[in-house]
Amino acid sequence: MANLKALRMRINSVRSTRKITSAMKMVAAAKLRRAQEGAEAARPYAERMERMMGSLAAGFAGRDDAPKLLAGTGSDQVHLIVVVTSDRGLCGGFNTNINRAVRGRIDELRKDGKEVKLLCVGRKGKDALRRDHGGMIVDSIEGIDKGGLGFDKAAELSERIFQMYEAGEFDVCTVIYNRFKSVIAQIVTWQQLVPFGGAEDEDEGGEVDISDDMGGAVYEFEPDEAEILEVLMPQNMGVQMYRSLLESQASEHAARMTAMDNATRNAGEMIERLNLVYNRTRQAAITREIIEIVSGAEAL
Repeated sequence: MANLKALRMRINSVRSTRKITSAMKMVAAAKLRRAQEGAEAARPYAERMERMMGSLAAGFAGRDDAPKLLAGTGSDQVHLIVVVTSDRGLCGGFNTNINRAVRGRIDELRKDGKEVKLLCVGRKGKDALRRDHGGMIVDSIEGIDKGGLGFDKAAELSERIFQMYEAGEFDVCTVIYNRFKSVIAQIVTWQQLVPFGGAEDEDEGGEVDISDDMGGAVYEFEPDEAEILEVLMPQNMGVQMYRSLLESQASEHAARMTAMDNATRNAGEMIERLNLVYNRTRQAAITREIIEIVSGAEAL
């Protein structure tokens, strides 16, 4: 009977877990719908602005009067990596894939003799990276999506990066995040913010083309391109950072919904197996008791 009691307790425990994972799946699905709409709505503007910046920047290749955010410091010795993860877990490989990619990039840069600094957006990235690379973390930001993820929060983050660049704390800044592709697919993406550069998909191994030949048209700018870039480069940094946060938020909800769906189905399968074992054990106990009764009756 002790085994039957243990089985009943385990079945009830798995049932309770299934209720929790099912509820988390529904909550993530509701949040995903809004987050996906936000991410998809931000893409056209961010991509078009990036292409426009690429077109303007192409004319400043090798020029001495190029804006600092475009030309860089002339060195690539110190790299700042902005790691965008989540504050909560239970979302499958969402955070693991980011942290694995960051560790790989750190190893590559350190082999080349570069100095690496980390700016963690999200608690899970900080917790995972501080065990091996705690000395590289210069700052961490948590709860950035509390109360809604607005552009003002991305602008504050980009301003923080810009101030670090002005203070000479790094030469190259790159943000890494999960780009939302579908409910079951999120792509680890690198995007260089300083000096201005394009995005690169970790899984697909290719760079996103940001060049734009303007269709062969000739444009005149007023004021000149240098002044336009001087104003637009910081704004573009905020736009691209906002895009990365929206993409990461949508990817997080999608990954959590998928993970909780798998957990719910696995819990259901486990309950079926435990019920089968419970019924077999119960039947064996009943059969044993009947045999004992019959044997005792025959002995009399």
